[in-house]
This record gives sequence, structure tokens and C-alpha cells, in this order.
Amino acid sequence: MDAVGTQRALETPLADSHRNAGAKLGVWFGCALPDDFGDWEREYFFLKKSVALMDENYRAYVSFTGPDRVRYVNAILTNNVKDLQPWQGNISLLLNPQGRILAEIETHARPDKLFCISHTMIRERLVETLDKFIIMDDVTLTDETLRHGTLALEGPAVGKLLLELAGIDLAALQDINSAEVSIDSLPCTITRKSFGPILSADILTPRENLEALWKVLLEKTQAAGGGPIGYAALSALRLEQGVPWFSYDFGEKQIPHEAGLQDTHISYTKGCYTGQEIVERVRSRGQVNRRRVELIFPGSRVPATGENLTADGKEVGYVTRASALPSKSFAVGMGYLRKENNAPASRVGWAGGIAKVAEFPDDLDGAETFR
Repeated sequence: MDAVGTQRALETPLADSHRNAGAKLGVWFGCALPDDFGDWEREYFFLKKSVALMDENYRAYVSFTGPDRVRYVNAILTNNVKDLQPWQGNISLLLNPQGRILAEIETHARPDKLFCISHTMIRERLVETLDKFIIMDDVTLTDETLRHGTLALEGPAVGKLLLELAGIDLAALQDINSAEVSIDSLPCTITRKSFGPILSADILTPRENLEALWKVLLEKTQAAGGGPIGYAALSALRLEQGVPWFSYDFGEKQIPHEAGLQDTHISYTKGCYTGQEIVERVRSRGQVNRRRVELIFPGSRVPATGENLTADGKEVGYVTRASALPSKSFAVGMGYLRKENNAPASRVGWAGGIAKVAEFPDDLDGAETFR
């Protein structure tokens, strides 16, 4: 699933390993990454029932050093960076002056720098944007994208696996907090993520160690009843969890409140940042003309990205991303709908029938009976 257009896909450093394992490669986040390793539904159940191994090498990495680094980064991102302690992190947006979303950025405080993670498909523009406002500040921006790579583990068995491999209790970490560890003598930084009740760990390592780390984790996940997965399975699960993806479900066409990110990516007490006036204006108004919604599509058909949504014969929105779910008689998706049509339980039309506006994951329990 390519949400980036026709630009040439960037290859993961693990592309040859994936091809040798029989993976089908597709384009995800502008990068050539696995669609699946032969059976996406089986891989989906690795995520739900055991442990899944993922290649997350679609990321861009930049660092900020210098005495003014915290003040500077805090002034350009939507979340509160200045109060992060070493090894803590959070997730923010980079906005333009009109409040539209240029990037989603994880910021991690390190003892000697701020380490930021975004998407490699916007790497050049991101670095240019972040750098151009450094004028009087004593800050050095470094593009570290080619130095690092990331793998990820997710599923019910991930905590036990990482305790055995790295001696780390993942459950004891707060979300987006990190720890330096070693896995099979390979230096790594593990960051905890939570998606509902399912724990996930991003594992950052020097790029030259990616192949060796993949082999170690592949052997261990398979021994635990799991294995490698592609993005078809991951996309299905993230839709089910109601987790939007940058460049698919939100981007430069949206402001944060339209994208539904106002409660997760923004601090309202941190002070000024680029685009703040727009965010505060929308917040005080309390309503946007359209917003991102979760959708249930009964039947076996899955709508395509960009599929029109209608009401009373008129276009009222569109689908951003959708997927079937294993063993279910419906598909799930996300999209944008006008305010007159986006209340929970609202019905809208599409080329394959009727869709229902839902709130995931809560509304999934009754989705089988929706017609």
C-alpha cells in the first residue's frame, strides 16, 4: 500500500534477507518493505497471540546538540519537549504556520542530545525545515539516518522474550521511554510502545548490525511461536486499534483536530510553537468541518484508498486506508467525513454498500451484526 505516490521506493537494508525468505515486497511509507512473508492472516495472529518481528526501516533520524537544543526543539514542535528527562520521549507534530501537519516526530531525550525520529520519505524536506529556523540559537542539527536502523517486536510474548534476551522488563518502562541494552553482544536501544493491551518494543541499533540482529530475533521469535510479519498484517491491526498512520491517515492536508491528534500529540501548556495560533483557534471553537473517523464495512469487499463516501447521493468524505480482518465478515478502515455525517453510528454509502462510523476498538464487538 503506497500512500506516497509514484516516487521511487527506498529499499530496506534487509531487502535481500526478506526476498530470500520468500517475502512479497510492497511500498509502505515510501519504502520497499514486506507486504507479507507468505500468509498475512497468520502473521496477524503472531501479533495477537505470540510475538511478531518487524522491519521498521522507513525511518529518518536527526539529532540536536548544543546548549539551546531543548529550547529550540520545544519551540517548533507541538508537544512539551523541555520537561523530558534522559531516556524519556514523546510524540509531536511539526506544523506549518497554517497549522497543517508536515511531520510526525518522536523526540527522545538523551544525556547529550535530543534524538528525533520521523519518516525517511520526507527526510530531505524535514531536515531543511528543521534547519532553516536555526539562526541565533546555539544548536547543531545532524542527519543520522544512515547511522541507524530499527526492528520491532510486538505481541503478548514480547515481554518474556526481551527479559530473556536483554534482561529488560519492558512492562516496567513508561510509554516512549527507552533503555540501552545488549542483545547477543549487539548494542541496542529499546523503546517501549503500547497499542491497547499489546506491548511493542522498537529496537534501535547501528545500521551495520541490522542483519545480525534480525537473524537473532528471527530465531527467537520463531522459537516462541511467532515470526516475521509484513505491513499487511500490521496495517490491519493498527486499523482495528484505531491508530492512524502519517501519510496514510493524516498529513499536510490536515490540521491536528481534523486528524484526531489533539489529545495525543499536543501540549496546551508548553508555550508557543509554529502553528499554535491555528490550533488554539480550533480548540476554542470546538468543532472542525471534517474529521478523521473509524469505519466498518460489512461484507467481503475492502474499499480502496481514496474511495468516496456519500450521503443522500452527495460526496461527504473519503477513505484513507482499509483492510479485511482475519475470520471476520467485515472490513475496517479510516477516512474523513464532514461534521454532519461523522457522529458515531452514522451511516454513509460507498461503492460497495453501506459503512458505519465507529469508535475502535470498542465498537468491533458488535460489528458482525451490522448490516
